[in-house]
Amino acid sequence: MKETDLIIMDLRQFLMCLSLCTAFALSKPTEKKDRVHHEPQLSDKVHNDAQSFDYDHDAFLGAEEAKTFDQLTPEESKERLGKIVSKIDGDKDGFVTVDELKDWIKFAQKRWIYEDVERQWKGHDLNEDGLVSWEEYKNATYGYVLDDPDPDDGFNYKQMMVRDERRFKMADKDGDLIATKEEFTAFLHPEEYDYMKDIVVQETMEDIDKNADGFIDLEEYIGDMYSHDGNTDEPEWVKTEREQFVEFRDKNRDGKMDKEETKDWILPSDYDHAEAEARHLVYESDQNKVSPARPTQSILD
Repeated sequence: MKETDLIIMDLRQFLMCLSLCTAFALSKPTEKKDRVHHEPQLSDKVHNDAQSFDYDHDAFLGAEEAKTFDQLTPEESKERLGKIVSKIDGDKDGFVTVDELKDWIKFAQKRWIYEDVERQWKGHDLNEDGLVSWEEYKNATYGYVLDDPDPDDGFNYKQMMVRDERRFKMADKDGDLIATKEEFTAFLHPEEYDYMKDIVVQETMEDIDKNADGFIDLEEYIGDMYSHDGNTDEPEWVKTEREQFVEFRDKNRDGKMDKEETKDWILPSDYDHAEAEARHLVYESDQNKVSPARPTQSILD
């Protein structure tokens, strides 16, 4: 770990800082298709500690969880924050590092993903062995299709099943066609995992590449976002997207996007909001700003 990452604060000062953030928060009363997977903002609040700690409140707890804290008294909030801080201190050494806090913020912001996985897990772990095999997923999701290969709704379920099987195999790191909960999460939400990014790009290209030449040309790019429906005049945002394709998306100027260009488009390297917020909270809570790694007992004393 880099020296700058060894910024450590004792839990008491950290808890005091978070309690202050919470106390301040409690005191205050034609659609474009977006293929780009951006790292979301931690809060829609303004990040200005001189005015309020609402942004920090949302970032640390997650916006939905933060709303539950709004119903608590300051004492109740402080008690619950204490329990959360204990979870953040992964190695139980009595200190919170930037990395530990960053991991927590990422978890809090993406709690909905884990809740979604839990809901789906119950419906797919048919034998309740704590694992989900491809056969279990296939039977739970496509069982009725296997019984009726020509459904009336027009969907090509067999093609969807082949695509799901390919993604399942990519998520299944050990290749046994049985997913742990982590692998199942990667299967359901591949954009959240580095080793799944190629499959996200592949599926996106297959969706947009109508002539199946392995590339995305300008008209395919625009056609995925906008349907003319007989209108000859395009909205301004469509004209802007055409310019974006020519100037920025098609980097080698060959009139189409290949796999790497598509990846740069839909999976950009975003600013790490969680790490920036973790460093901010650690700095504000570390009173001496020197980051000594003191033993827990000396803090309690």
